[in-house]
Amino acid sequence: MKRVAIIIFTTLSSFIILQSSKVDLPSDSKYSRLDSLRGSITPERAWWDLTYYHLDISVDPVTKTIEGTNRVNYKVLTENQIIQIDLQAPLTLKGATQNGQSLDFTNEGPAHFITLKDRQEIGSVNSLVLTYGGQPVEAVRAPWDGGISWDKDSNGIDFVGSSCQGLGASVWWPCKDHMYDEVDSMLMSVTVPDHLMNVSNGRPRGVDDNKDGTKTYHWFVNNPINNYGVNINIGDYVHFNETYQGENGPLDMDYYVLRENLKKAKKHFKLAPKTMEALEHWFGPYPFYEDGYKLVEAPYLGMEHQSSVTYGNGYQYGYKGNDLSGTGWGLKWDYIITHETGHEWFANNITYKDMADMWVHEGFTCYSEGLYTEYFFGKEAGAEYIRGQRAGINNVKPMIGDYDVNSEEHGNVYSKGANFLHTLRQAINDDEKWRNILRGLNEEFYHQTVTTQQIEEYISEQSGRDFQFVFDQYLRNSSLPVFEYIFRDGRMGYRWSGVVGGFDLPLKVYLNEKETWLEPKTNWQFIEANEDTSIKLDRNFYVAVLNVMGS
Repeated sequence: MKRVAIIIFTTLSSFIILQSSKVDLPSDSKYSRLDSLRGSITPERAWWDLTYYHLDISVDPVTKTIEGTNRVNYKVLTENQIIQIDLQAPLTLKGATQNGQSLDFTNEGPAHFITLKDRQEIGSVNSLVLTYGGQPVEAVRAPWDGGISWDKDSNGIDFVGSSCQGLGASVWWPCKDHMYDEVDSMLMSVTVPDHLMNVSNGRPRGVDDNKDGTKTYHWFVNNPINNYGVNINIGDYVHFNETYQGENGPLDMDYYVLRENLKKAKKHFKLAPKTMEALEHWFGPYPFYEDGYKLVEAPYLGMEHQSSVTYGNGYQYGYKGNDLSGTGWGLKWDYIITHETGHEWFANNITYKDMADMWVHEGFTCYSEGLYTEYFFGKEAGAEYIRGQRAGINNVKPMIGDYDVNSEEHGNVYSKGANFLHTLRQAINDDEKWRNILRGLNEEFYHQTVTTQQIEEYISEQSGRDFQFVFDQYLRNSSLPVFEYIFRDGRMGYRWSGVVGGFDLPLKVYLNEKETWLEPKTNWQFIEANEDTSIKLDRNFYVAVLNVMGS
């Protein structure tokens, strides 16, 4: 993504001092029909509801191939005879059958349109078996580019993992590759060379010793799961575990690490139950007690695979040993353990319907890092961590992207999303109410796919204040709201500028060190104050500020 410098901000006391004006540039994004086939709920997707997958595959690290089948069970919602299944080249869909009948299909890029022979009666639950294989896309810079990582551990033993957020699960297995429809449950049967182990989502359901020098590992997920949350992890793993006494009772916490890292993992992964403790406090019970919780070492940095969180941060604190906030607080814990575990609530429990709403995943989860810090080190520590992330925000694009095209073209959904949520917390000005909102979101939308609109309406309803235009400003506009003020004739004037109509964020300021709440509008308002009055904005509000100098 090319960046164009059109605005300059400097940070002072952790809020933003405006120095020049900002101009929004028109989007030059181009989308093709393939983008729509990938990102929209097409007629060939809309008529059926996923109920069950059985992914049964063999993975060969030597040839870098995957071969196997996926059984797709679905409920018919409306009558149709054509079903869309997605599979990305260079993998090949070799066949599709239903009730023993071979089916014809065509494809347009990764979208495969299969013509069904049996009548699809409304309310019936049917099954489709897909046979596929080949060499999947190899990830070059996982987890950002997506695909399969074929690696070796320090002993030269194969070390393999999948990661596919954004690009889509169809990069390595055939599925209904759209976020709006999560499968209700899933069985994964993964065959690997017998000196290796496969770890996937959910709980183990046994291991088959095959006569051809391979083993098949069976894993079952008992909860709804999004496609990109499904994973394979293959390596020379060893296992240890513990039981965490959580809000919903005993939670199995299992750890799978490379044999060479067992000693340091046993020490370092003591951070995992601490993370669970902090996040359950803020977000409510871990959403997948039935499936347990796993940390699995991976040949890349990490990813939020549901109940199978992958870890590759080198057993060190921070983000690869660095603090992304620049405050020092980020070196008090392991970024990958905290961040990726946070996604179990925001990404896996609450899942966006469309990638345009990625801020729901990444904004809340980035914010969870500050909440973890607050839980263990105090409220100001958590706030300082969140504020420290502002240096990396450029405010060039809106956080919400384009719908129905599976586009990743949006603004900073991580640290800007976190700072927006931190600002909402200040505006609500009731920490317990805010905590109840976070917990309530995970209860209200438990195991659901959602839209931004649903999140907005819930927060407004529960807070008792309509934040519609605040959401519009921070999510659908790229620029920050500007708080303008001026001293003149024994009065202080103030207003919001550069905002959407109706913007009404309350603001806490300090006038001569005295806490004062203002309700700025887009028109000038005035209070008594002379030119010697000192004014400071509460630095926890992520806004720009401009002292208007005039006659």
